[in-house]
This record gives sequence, structure tokens and C-alpha cells, in this order.
Amino acid sequence: MRKSSIRRTCAALAAVTSLALAATACGGTTKEDVKDEGGKAAAAGKADPNAETKKGLTVGFLPKQVNNPYFTVADKGGEKALKELGSSYKEVGTSSGTDTAGQVSYVNTLTQQQVDAIAVSAQDPGALCTALKQAMKNDIKIVTYDSDTNPECRNAFISQASSDDIGRTQVQQMAEQIGNKGEIAILSAAQTATNQNAWIEIMKDELKDPKYKDIKLVKVAYGDDDAQKSFQQTQGLLQEHPNLKGIISPTTVGIKAAAQYLSGSKYKGKVKLTGLGTPNDMRKYVKNGTVEAFELWDPAKLGELAARTAVALASGQITGKEGETFEAGAMGEYTIGKDGVINLGKPTVFTADNVDQFDF
Repeated sequence: MRKSSIRRTCAALAAVTSLALAATACGGTTKEDVKDEGGKAAAAGKADPNAETKKGLTVGFLPKQVNNPYFTVADKGGEKALKELGSSYKEVGTSSGTDTAGQVSYVNTLTQQQVDAIAVSAQDPGALCTALKQAMKNDIKIVTYDSDTNPECRNAFISQASSDDIGRTQVQQMAEQIGNKGEIAILSAAQTATNQNAWIEIMKDELKDPKYKDIKLVKVAYGDDDAQKSFQQTQGLLQEHPNLKGIISPTTVGIKAAAQYLSGSKYKGKVKLTGLGTPNDMRKYVKNGTVEAFELWDPAKLGELAARTAVALASGQITGKEGETFEAGAMGEYTIGKDGVINLGKPTVFTADNVDQFDF
């Protein structure tokens, strides 16, 4: 059933008012009212797993950063899945990985355009909430992927893998490469990035294990998913900490920039580098001895699962409640976990032995 004219009016108001006014655009509600109503919207309705998959839907993809190779692959995975499902795909977004105001504006625009669902990778956990709740009030399903918002601001979150798996395995890889001894640093993306911060907290927790007593985390640096800034941050880390033994960069832009710097410096092969990267970006650095091992999931599969989840939500097959299951095409059956989280699966570790087997 199409949205009512009243809802269309509300969506238009949300698109042209400021973030502060977006919460009060319809009915004079307060921010707290929107919070309550948004939470109810996420849980409203009852799932019908046997419901027919709707066709002709429009799903808007809003990545953290357009023209970022990682998100290009992820969103194309979503586009392919939507085509198979008989629905339409559109991508919008900012060229900066830190433009939260820009992301808010795009959410409002997609709401005004009455898309059926939005798949968004949030630059900040709370900045999008008011706009996303407004979209939910207009019967638009919200799926986050790669980087989450607060749980009450969406219907489901597609997690690359469990945060625990990602955070701990990167420390374990680094510890093995430096012989469980020495100073290490973390080169992250934006300081507000939900996924990055979750992984870093788990890394810090993993480092509390007595077996890592001789490893010291000396700094967390931020490259804002900008190649030049990440390159400069790598250089700065090595100048500031001349005894640095390793860098963990849980961001595809960051690890590539760090590898680029290390490969052309005296630190090549001496300062270890691991984290999250794509095989196509990292292949030459693995082969020239700059990087021993890194990890990632298949971003195309992440985008595909986000698209299939959005369609399942819009079709009424799921609502985002814990315990619900749905079929994701050839990817198989998925079960929704606590707080609406759906885990894609365990990440893959790439080394010289297997990096040529992957093309993304």
C-alpha cells in the first residue's frame, strides 16, 4: 500500500527542515517523542515468513563514502541482488567519510522520494537517528550495513562478522607477526565511526590477556578514510614512535595507505602491518613483502545481504526482531540476533598463499 498524502507531506518537510526541526515536522512532537515512536516503528507489525516477496521496490543505498573502492564493491553486490529480486537500486552519498550532515541530507531526500527501504553505512552512531526515525514513521524500512546507528534508529544491522571476531583476530595476527613483543599502533578511519570504535575496544580488551603483556598499544591515530591523511598519519606514527613494531589498520583505505608508505620506506618488512583490506588493493604489498597477512569479508556479499534484508523487511517477511529467520537467495538462511543484528559470517585471512584466489 502506498504512503498516504499526509506521510508524503511529512517526508517533504523532513527533507527541507534542519535536523533540529526534522523531529517536530509532523504533529509538533519532541525529540523524545520521535525516539519513542521510532522504536515502536521498528518493532511494529508481525512477521509473515510465508509472505510473497514484493517486486518493484526501490532501495536507496547510502554508503559511508561514495567512490570508496570498498563501498563500490559492496553496493554493486546490493544492486545485483535487487535486480534479481525484481526491484530497483539507487546509490547516493558524500565523497567524504566524515560528512555526517551530508548523510542526514541524503536520508531526508530519500524519505521525500518515498523509497521503500534505505541501506545506510553510518558515519556516526547518533547523527542520523532523527532523520532515520522520520523515515521509519513514513513506513520506510531501514537497514544499516558495515557501520551501525543506535539500534532504535533502524530495523536491522548487517554486521560484516561479529565485532568480537574482527577485533580479536587482528590483535592475534599482529601478535604472531611481532613475536608477542613490542610497541604497536592502530590507524583507524573517522573518530566517530561506530564499527571502528567497537573493534578498537575489543582490540584493547584482547590486549589485556596476560599473553600480550609485552605488547604495548602506544597510539590510536585517525586517517578519516582519506588516503593522503592516512599516509601522513602512518609517517607520523613512525616518527613519533621510532621503536614501533606494528600497525593495525581496520579500514581498507587506511591499510592501503599505510602499506604504500611502508613499502617505499626503510621500515618495509621491519614494521608489520595488518588489518582490513581488499585483496585487489593489498595484493602487491603482500607479494613485495610489506604485508604478511590481513583479513576481510566479501564486501559484495555484505551489500547483497543488506539488499535482501531490505526486501524481506519491505515484504513483511521479517520485522527485525531477534529469532526471526529468512532466506537470502543462494546465501542461505539467516537468523536475526539480539538488537536486530545479522552477522554475515567469519572474515577471511589473506596471505601470499591465497590472495590470488580472490578478485575484489
